[in-house]
Amino acid sequence: MKLFTTQEIKSILNETLKNEGLTIADYIERSALGIAAEIKRRWKIDKRIFIYAGPYENGALSLATAKVLHKEGYQINIILFNVPSDPINEECRRQRDQLLNSGFLRENLKEIVKDYRRPEITEQDLIIDGIFGSELNRSLEAAYTLIIEQINSMGAEVISLDVPSGMSGDFNPKLVPKKCIKSNLTLSIQFPHLVFFLPGSQYNISEWKVIDIGLSTKAANTASFKYLLIGRREVTRTLPERNPYSSKADYGTGIIYAGSYGMIGAAVMAALGALRSGIGKLTVSTPICGFPIVQSSVPEALYKYTENKDVISRINPRHNYDSVAIGPGISTHEVTVNALEEFLSGYQRPVILDADALNCIARKPVLLNKLAPMSILTPHAGEFDRLFGEHANGDSRILKSIEMSRTYNIIIILKGHHTVITLPDGKIMINSTGTPALATPGSGDVLTGILTSMLAQLKDPVLSAMTGVYLHGRAGELAEEELGSYGVLASDISKFTAKAIKEILDS
Repeated sequence: MKLFTTQEIKSILNETLKNEGLTIADYIERSALGIAAEIKRRWKIDKRIFIYAGPYENGALSLATAKVLHKEGYQINIILFNVPSDPINEECRRQRDQLLNSGFLRENLKEIVKDYRRPEITEQDLIIDGIFGSELNRSLEAAYTLIIEQINSMGAEVISLDVPSGMSGDFNPKLVPKKCIKSNLTLSIQFPHLVFFLPGSQYNISEWKVIDIGLSTKAANTASFKYLLIGRREVTRTLPERNPYSSKADYGTGIIYAGSYGMIGAAVMAALGALRSGIGKLTVSTPICGFPIVQSSVPEALYKYTENKDVISRINPRHNYDSVAIGPGISTHEVTVNALEEFLSGYQRPVILDADALNCIARKPVLLNKLAPMSILTPHAGEFDRLFGEHANGDSRILKSIEMSRTYNIIIILKGHHTVITLPDGKIMINSTGTPALATPGSGDVLTGILTSMLAQLKDPVLSAMTGVYLHGRAGELAEEELGSYGVLASDISKFTAKAIKEILDS
């Protein structure tokens, strides 16, 4: 699914309104009906509701919502901000006047012109946050910050319209979550915002829902975009049904360099991930100490050892493998760093680099210049910072990842709750699957195996990255459904990868 920036959403909506002969007032009225319907579905009519309305479009939307809820019988109290330095705009004024003309009591609408007095709100009440939405393009004034802090401390459930006040709809590397509304439910009109899937939103957005108000999707379908949310529909297109007359030779070959003394389990996890996701032929290469473990744990894989007993000392594929992956558990021993440098200096096809391969590069950053175009790097936040410097938050890390993908012509899979894939052309893909159950030792090694398998089968690094992260996330979800979030092992993730693929093919 396409994800649009705030400006792109605004352009699409304006074009849609123009094509349908609608005004901004029509859009707000229709949106208010949808929001009120969702509130009515979730909360009973005896719920006391406090609405914080800002001076712009989000404030107008919250006032229009108040009008609908008032007619439904809800007890509504409104705090409308109309300070001289930030007066209400025309649409907000129109909605205010319509509300008062509809029979709404003036005493229940507190218009803040100068002095703000905190209302008596209890944990049993409901707050609708319509102060600012994605329209905010500046830092909040101290007075608004104080009000937001008060709202967050009241203990009442909070619904935010558009986005929680204080946040933008897009990247915000300077975001201070505690200075933004912490919402229990965020209701967005027609489209989800990019911020819903960014790491910085986890403190402020517990649940979000798009209110479909029936606008035409023609403008959205034809709009250009830089961001893609990876869902089942996207992955279904990359995983065709297998030909009944095919053999293992039709599903690619791959080799995984993994493991060191005490870390051979990483090689086993990666191998299981590759085999459970359908690779035709897999070879695992470890130091000599890994031979009995790999052969007994994963007999379906071919085995190739390097000369050193304890660490990988040479990376030299003897065959023309469709995919090569390096990194799980290989250590950062000097001979391993040198082996990686020698390999990268002569290998001209995309390679998958994970875990200790990334830590080896962090020790010798010049190796970044030796990566073949469209190679795939799979760092978690710590590994990313070791490679590219410390970052204060997830948003700044993603922005840096976009820059590094472009600079080195590589694909970066930045692992997290919503794993983000950045591409050399500046586009990003955000994964829709995942669960805390994936936060278990060896989970990343399984992902490396899945990516190895996908690249061997699909041959396309971008499609392989997209499909691999989706399958990994979905496998974690399926494992959690059966085992719970505490008890999932990496080996379970590989097992449920096969079920994730079956689910996609059966849909």
